Amino acid sequence: MTELAAVRPGARVLEVGTGSGYQAAVLAELGAEVYTIEIVDPLARTAARTLAAQGYTAVHVRTGDGYEGWPEAAPFDAVIVTAAPPQVPEPLRQQLKEGGRLVVPVGEGAQELKVITRTDTGFSDRTILPVRFVPMTGDAQKR
Repeated sequence: MTELAAVRPGARVLEVGTGSGYQAAVLAELGAEVYTIEIVDPLARTAARTLAAQGYTAVHVRTGDGYEGWPEAAPFDAVIVTAAPPQVPEPLRQQLKEGGRLVVPVGEGAQELKVITRTDTGFSDRTILPVRFVPMTGDAQKR
């Protein structure tokens, strides 16, 4: 997913699903400014402490529903989603810069990893391979 996002030094990246913070650390090591959202508060707090203790000052962690993204920090060069919504969340597409990539597993049951790129005329959508991720919770389940 990191490779598909094509993250470069100086990129602004949104990660949806912080978990332990490992992916956020990988993105920061690539030179990205990382904004990461975790819906499970204890996970977000633990990841924030761990990342800070390891010296990752370019990683911003918050508890929240990643379906809506992080609008006040947008636009992003890349968005990586680590849980599968039934459909691609429109707020995440809209928070991409032109040329930005959204890497997201999509579907219920059978899922596909997709790369959506924002172009000057809209979006291009590419299916990469079948995958199996945990379902995205929160607003994704209500839509």
